Amino acid sequence: MREPPPFERTLAALDYGFPVDRLVHALKYGHRLAVTRLFVDRMSAAAVPEADLVVPLPLHVSRLSARGFNQAAEIGRPLAREWGIPFVCDCIERDVNTTPQAGLPWKDRAANVRGAFRVTTRVEGLRVVVVDDVMTTGATLAELARTLKGVGALSVENRVLARTPPPG
Repeated sequence: MREPPPFERTLAALDYGFPVDRLVHALKYGHRLAVTRLFVDRMSAAAVPEADLVVPLPLHVSRLSARGFNQAAEIGRPLAREWGIPFVCDCIERDVNTTPQAGLPWKDRAANVRGAFRVTTRVEGLRVVVVDDVMTTGATLAELARTLKGVGALSVENRVLARTPPPG
């Protein structure tokens, strides 16, 4: 790879297609929190990460307020408990209220999230696992990994429920 991502690896439990897309939408937009158990079960089937900390991909405060919850936190909290790794929900803030990535062309997504995150807790020398629901281009997860490593995180691994296949 000419430009490797700033994270060490990403593990996705499922492909983002029917019926997974409907279940994710039921959680995010229909407030069907019960589906998180299914998501956690699928994601915990993979090997336990060698990590010091699990964090959810944060939402901007306005999006969190509108939705009422962070789906990544709802998945990450029980997942971290199963792994026996500390879960910290408030160590990263999303300072920039970016345009939702789903509404943007793939080529515009990296610029959309540039500078969006701020780490508020010491992560120096820690191995961090970032949990999210869906990875499409990886731009948001890459920006968060850059931010975490910029303040001294030793490594960043992503664990996502589903991965969107590239177009084509």
